[in-house]
Amino acid sequence: MIVIACPGQGSQTPGFLNEWLDLPGAREALGVASERAGVDLIQHGTVSDADTIRDTAIAQPLIVAASLLAWNQLSALTALDGAGVAGHSVGEFAAAAAAGVLGEGDSLQLVGVRGRAMAEAAAQVETGMAAVVGGVEDDVLAKIEAHGLTPANRNGGGQIVAAGALSALDALADDAPRGARVIKLQVAGAFHTSYMSGAIPALQAAADGIVAADPDRPLWTNSDGSLVTSGADYVKLLVSQVANPVRWDACMESFQSAGITGLIELAPAGALTGIAKRALKGVPTVAVKTPADLEAAVALIADAA
Repeated sequence: MIVIACPGQGSQTPGFLNEWLDLPGAREALGVASERAGVDLIQHGTVSDADTIRDTAIAQPLIVAASLLAWNQLSALTALDGAGVAGHSVGEFAAAAAAGVLGEGDSLQLVGVRGRAMAEAAAQVETGMAAVVGGVEDDVLAKIEAHGLTPANRNGGGQIVAAGALSALDALADDAPRGARVIKLQVAGAFHTSYMSGAIPALQAAADGIVAADPDRPLWTNSDGSLVTSGADYVKLLVSQVANPVRWDACMESFQSAGITGLIELAPAGALTGIAKRALKGVPTVAVKTPADLEAAVALIADAA
């Protein structure tokens, strides 16, 4: 089985949409997406600087729109009937659309609300996140807990992201687990922790007006890596997930159980294929960063068939 992975926040870089806009219909599609998300995605995907697109309210819809643009381009080039999908953090909204749980417009509308609500929650208290790379997992988790932090992203491949108060993150960096490095991340807050609980009411109110369908292809949830069977239940998880840890490690374990033969990461790609190379050894990967990478993705799908 080929798995299509949709990346999360932090994968965006300045100008990464420039080459995509040369594709037929891409500018029009992003214009519609901008209206639904409430963000000028063309502006921010082409000329805005790194600090601007780091803003949670901008980054989240920008990433989801890029993933859906790449998904549609890939779908136009090859059949994706047998592919499964999963998203990392905000990438779950792109995965929801790819799996038919949400319409693309509804997905973008919800992620626009999510980004603004999480940015507001992050502004209440100064918090942050840091990647802990390497070390023994149990030791890393114990050290994170000892400093009053939350393992917000358990990504697999020897990477766990700690989140919480900035002072606690500094203390963790000074007291790193044996054999591990602590790398501060350029994010606005402690995502996927209780600090984000204030974002839930706005997202829930927006989700209440959305009709979800059951997935039409394999779809895995960040909650525990299990397969999604109910679209309505998945939307509930999308709402609650903003304040709960991402279990990408569990998703990858499920990919292996399903017999994964290749992983394709949609734009703006790179992070998830990097983790897969460490955690899913021997599984071929393609990072679709630009339209030029679509050819390699099509070839990987053909090889798997």
